[in-house]
Amino acid sequence: MELLASSLMLLWSLLLALDWLSISVPRHAYEGDHVSISCTGEKNYDIKRLKYFKDGSHIATYSSALSYTIGNARFSDSGYYSCKADRKLFLFIDTTEKSRDARLSVQGIPVSQVSMEIQSPGGWGVEGQTLLLVCSVANGTGLITYSWHREDTEESVGKKSQRSQRAELEIAPVSESHAGGYYCTADNSYGLVQSEVVNVTVKVPVLSPLLSISVPGVLPFIGDVAELQCEDKRASPPILYWFYHENITLGNTSAPSGGKASFKLTLTAGHSGNYSCEADNGWGMKRSQVVPLNVTEPPPKVRLVNGPHACEGRVEVEQEGRWGTVCDDGWDMKDVAVVCRELGCGAAVHTPIAMLYPPAVDEALPVLIQVALCNGTEKSLAECDQVETFDCGHDEDAGAVCEGG
Repeated sequence: MELLASSLMLLWSLLLALDWLSISVPRHAYEGDHVSISCTGEKNYDIKRLKYFKDGSHIATYSSALSYTIGNARFSDSGYYSCKADRKLFLFIDTTEKSRDARLSVQGIPVSQVSMEIQSPGGWGVEGQTLLLVCSVANGTGLITYSWHREDTEESVGKKSQRSQRAELEIAPVSESHAGGYYCTADNSYGLVQSEVVNVTVKVPVLSPLLSISVPGVLPFIGDVAELQCEDKRASPPILYWFYHENITLGNTSAPSGGKASFKLTLTAGHSGNYSCEADNGWGMKRSQVVPLNVTEPPPKVRLVNGPHACEGRVEVEQEGRWGTVCDDGWDMKDVAVVCRELGCGAAVHTPIAMLYPPAVDEALPVLIQVALCNGTEKSLAECDQVETFDCGHDEDAGAVCEGG
């Protein structure tokens, strides 16, 4: 009788224990959430060991009633969860309690607000360097597939799949052909979303500036105005050019729209030497190769022709690239002295008429000076005051005799 009573009491206790262990699982969870699954008993202090299971497989064991935590929930964490607890039933009798199965459903968040940006100083690419295109989403969970495309051809230039709301694409090295419109797309299996088009500008740094020097004639002479031109044909504007003579700065000129820039100077004997230029558009300064310049005294613009030597003969002068004669109106020893000094022929000796130095002048040769008003101290005939021709023919051409020669 006592045995029967004990058996009935034990059966009653087991029936009461059917719901002794309960499990708590969130009804809804999203990818990335912090999820806590907890199992509790009627008397947690009776629990000696607590085991958690997912879809029938053991996932964790605790020595007391502790919660099982998923730090960063993913879709793969969805499933049926349960737990088992080893507890003390009577004095020296233990039993195992089992909870019901509870469903955890982890849902993803569709991507939205996809945007693309250029990550580089200034917001553009620089030829020869690395261009970084960043695609990002404001919302979206799980594995996201990012893809970058050119607007003109719609071809894909890169693709990445990662569990992140931001992805980067490197284009290296950048060239001018990479300029144009780009966009990116993002998809985490809930639907593809496209960004706005972003225009990529590629700047070309200064590479090899070229210096050129031009003078009015074939050779550079003292008194000429020389023009220094510096140019880097491919560099993106604006460009700042610096000009140097023997590493001494002459000045600088800006080219806001690109292309060449120039610097002018009136030449002296001290301007002989080496010249160079530098160009800079913000991505490093580059210097040109050295260009030498040899400045000399200009050749005389007067000559004595048809005489026995270079210091005697008919007087001819050069004006604006053409040669002509000088009328003997007012022609005197002061004028001859200047001619002899300019030619380096010593002192003036005589003022003969040009007809003494045949053959006669070609009528096509003009008479360029009617009267030369020299005071005798000038270095060249061009420095003398002059009266232009108005009624003088070649029968009145002037001559000169100098002591030199």
